[in-house]
Amino acid sequence: MRLTVAQALVRFLARQYTERDGHRQRLIAATWGIFGHGNVAGIGQALLEAGPDAMPFLQGRNEQAMVHAAVGYARQRGRLSAHAVTTSIGPGATNLVTGAALATINRIPVLLLPGDTFATRPADPVLQQLEVPYAGDLSVNDTLRPVSRHFDRITRPEALIPSALQAVRVLTDPVQTGAVTLALPQDVQAEAYDWPEEFFAERVWGVRRPRPDRTELAAAAEAVRGSARPLIIAGGGIRHSGAGAALAAFADATGIPVAVTQAGKGVLPYDHPAEVGGIGHTGTATADELAREADLVIAAGTRLTDFTTASATLFQNPAVRFIGLNLDPYDAHKLAARPLVADAREGLDELREAVAGYRVDPAYESAYAGRRSAWEGRVDHAYAVSAADEDLPPTQAQVLGLLDGLVDGTDILINAAGSLPGDLHKLWRARSADQYHVEYGYSCMGYEIPAAIGVGMAAPGRPVWALVGDGTYLMNPTEIVTAVQEGVPIKLVILDNHGYASIGGLSGAVGGEGFGTGYRFRAPDASYTGEPLPVDPAANAASLGMAVIRARTVRDLREALAEARSATGPTCVYTQTRTPDTVSGPPPAQAWWDVPVAETATRKAAAQAREEYDRQAAQRRRHL
Repeated sequence: MRLTVAQALVRFLARQYTERDGHRQRLIAATWGIFGHGNVAGIGQALLEAGPDAMPFLQGRNEQAMVHAAVGYARQRGRLSAHAVTTSIGPGATNLVTGAALATINRIPVLLLPGDTFATRPADPVLQQLEVPYAGDLSVNDTLRPVSRHFDRITRPEALIPSALQAVRVLTDPVQTGAVTLALPQDVQAEAYDWPEEFFAERVWGVRRPRPDRTELAAAAEAVRGSARPLIIAGGGIRHSGAGAALAAFADATGIPVAVTQAGKGVLPYDHPAEVGGIGHTGTATADELAREADLVIAAGTRLTDFTTASATLFQNPAVRFIGLNLDPYDAHKLAARPLVADAREGLDELREAVAGYRVDPAYESAYAGRRSAWEGRVDHAYAVSAADEDLPPTQAQVLGLLDGLVDGTDILINAAGSLPGDLHKLWRARSADQYHVEYGYSCMGYEIPAAIGVGMAAPGRPVWALVGDGTYLMNPTEIVTAVQEGVPIKLVILDNHGYASIGGLSGAVGGEGFGTGYRFRAPDASYTGEPLPVDPAANAASLGMAVIRARTVRDLREALAEARSATGPTCVYTQTRTPDTVSGPPPAQAWWDVPVAETATRKAAAQAREEYDRQAAQRRRHL
């Protein structure tokens, strides 16, 4: 079959499928693209020739945002279906780097198809080519190597066959998945070749569920049976495995409490008796106190990042030991854990059977239930709206409280950066397994709007909310145009606090005095502490085609959110949060986070912050 390399790649991708638990679906459901000279006559022509039935095309406005949209889609589809992203050479390709890093860190599949310079070098250099005197085979696409799970450059047509198969293998591997990059020189994209028809046969890639090793399972069961104060940390691997029911069954059988990471929040509904909320720096007092006292921690489907472990200060019981239930041996061995390398669902089910008859002491259950109830009271307090508040601007916590009173299990909330992830992790009451969508592996400002589009495409008919501050909004608003163009009815909530409020708070805590974090005019001393800038994100959103509702008071906001939820098109709710009360309302951090403070400084704030830093750092432990 004689086709160009680009035509062959599109035809191949259209016939790849995944299957797990008997459910089959298409692997690459659509391709995002922005065209330039590096891909317009290759991949662009191939997509046109294939048509929307073979490979739907989605037009983006920013290459990074297209990757974010693809990540949102794939996460919502349980990593079983994904999108491809094609760009031209040069800045189009390098704009992919941030999105690729986000996908790989969060282990979400996305296929990147950046154009590349000529393989045959008829002219050298060409437009947008990076010249590297010591290496003629390098291009700007090589910046994608460290942030890709698989990278290849297709310099000959026949090389596509093994490379495409390897790319799909990685995309469908639950351990290795992430960003996969096939760099495509623009001349090779348009080159014809006689392809074997077998290359285009339908292929179904099974997404495996490895069971635990018997020896590892026996060791883990022994550890559980010998524990008095065990705790489960449930991470994103529980969600990706679809192991929520298995986790609930394990907790119901054993009475072991379950704390959740940012990626794991929602795997148990908030009102499950064993669910004790977020863990770590942004976690609840309930979960963090249990972690400090635990003699056994079952880390299930989590990478155990510094936010989760409170920078290695959280687990204070001298006798604490760990079980690492994870598909990836690299993660299963962290904190010198007893590894239990397995799919989360299979591992939890078999561990539950292996410890049959074990249950924590009723006094332990009663104690964490009481702590859990007390924390719910603190959530109610943060969400509370008094009669006097009705005609005032809302606090950030009150915004979340109003949403909490409006949504049901069908709604999906998306966030990634600023102060909102901490507030959401501590306060949000997740009602379904996929309602809580906070990207905190890379915590990328600008993720929310394009990700909401991807989620909306993956879950049509469900209300999808993108929650952003003004700083995040200004990073990457342009995909609003795509939402309008495609008719994806995302609900955008902009909380305007005139600056980088989260990092401003951190700056104050580490002796930085909020330097450079306000969106304000310069004051006489040259600092950004003057009047707020006359920036109007709501007007900007309207100019991009979105319906906009301005809410000045709590009363206005309640009505605006309800109107947005019922809207059939993309809708923005804009409010300025109460100042100076911009990030208050929720309880403060319940555990530490290591952000090094200047060891020597002349300013009093930095000197005081260093004293506190030294005090906290002394609590660090190495678990060996």
